[in-house]
Amino acid sequence: MTLRRCGVPVLLLVLCLVRPASAQSQTPDPDLLAREAMQKLVEKQAREGELKAIEQRLAGNVEARAKLDAEIAAIRADRAALNKALLETTARTQGAEQRIGALEQRLALLQSSEAAIRRSLEGRRGLISEVLAALQRIGRRPPPAVLVRPEDILEAVRASMLLGAVVPDLRQEIEVLGTDLGELVRLRDGIADERKALSTEMEQLASERQRLASLVEARREREASAAKDAETQRGQAGELAAQARSLRDFVERMEKEISTANRAAEAARQALEAETREQRQRMAALAFKDPARLSPKIAFAEARGLLPLPVAGSRLRGFGDSDGAGGTTRGISLETRPNALVSAPSDGWVVYAGPFRSFGQLLILNAGGGYYMLLAGMQRIDVALNQFVLAGEPVGIMGETSEAVATIVGSGTGQPVLYIEFRKDGVSVDPAPWWTKPLGEKVRG
Repeated sequence: MTLRRCGVPVLLLVLCLVRPASAQSQTPDPDLLAREAMQKLVEKQAREGELKAIEQRLAGNVEARAKLDAEIAAIRADRAALNKALLETTARTQGAEQRIGALEQRLALLQSSEAAIRRSLEGRRGLISEVLAALQRIGRRPPPAVLVRPEDILEAVRASMLLGAVVPDLRQEIEVLGTDLGELVRLRDGIADERKALSTEMEQLASERQRLASLVEARREREASAAKDAETQRGQAGELAAQARSLRDFVERMEKEISTANRAAEAARQALEAETREQRQRMAALAFKDPARLSPKIAFAEARGLLPLPVAGSRLRGFGDSDGAGGTTRGISLETRPNALVSAPSDGWVVYAGPFRSFGQLLILNAGGGYYMLLAGMQRIDVALNQFVLAGEPVGIMGETSEAVATIVGSGTGQPVLYIEFRKDGVSVDPAPWWTKPLGEKVRG
């Protein structure tokens, strides 16, 4: 019955209220796109963490390679010093060997001289034996007095002649032999001492050469190991750098995909909001087209952006502006033409209609859901208490002037002023979001 009175067929109303399935399927789901963007962001953050870890490993790799290079340089410097010491040791060893060779040659010469002296002594062994025997006999039995017997004189003469011929040569030979033998003994002792010292030095030099050779070999092995480690570090650095480049490319690609997904989600959200707003406007238009409705067809909170201004006029003060008395306004003030017609901004029930203090005629409408609308400054109200009024239905007339409300809104022009205030559960709210268009300085109907 109600639908026939408003002139809208039932089928048409159903078609307008229910959105086609094709339209629903054509509009992307912004929540799904946002979730996909969030998943990509989480994945990007994980890859960024991996990239940071790889970069830290790269920094450690560079530091390790620098230490290895420094160690290799130090090992090479040590090896050069060790090689120099080894060469010096070799030179000392060769010098000692040359000295030993010279001593051995001298010893061979001395031994040859000793053998020659021994052969000379051997050749004169018989003569020396006779002399020694004669001397021994003389020592045991001294020669007799010459004047005792003639035989004794002859024996004495013979002994004197033998001693006189042999003893001088023998003495000289013995002196030379003694000298040579003494020198030979001295040289042999010196050579033995020097050989012993040289043998000790040779042992020390051999030990030093072995130690140096071991150190050089150990250094060489350490150098090879360090070089191998450095090469391994370089290979790892290359692999890490490749991984870092791959991750950077992946992160950049993810950033682009996230940006694209965010833009798509924002576009889908805006499209959904536009579609929802369009649907709400269609539903509100249908709801407002039913003049026989006895209650609001949509909740007041859902009528944002759908309500027309109740009067044509210019804004004097907006919500939250200074009221000139140290406070702020809790509504808006519109300067109107004299005798301007005032309509109801939305569906609602009249809960107060009459004069109120200095506000002039005050009209309070209950829009439902805890929302109330206050309209003050009218000269006449044309609706009654408890009456249900429709959005756009005339509810009053402005006067010629605004003497009563001027002290409230601060108008000094004398033009009529309509004061509008929205309340939710007793608290004033900004009415700007409910108007069909933004309320500028000049608003004309």
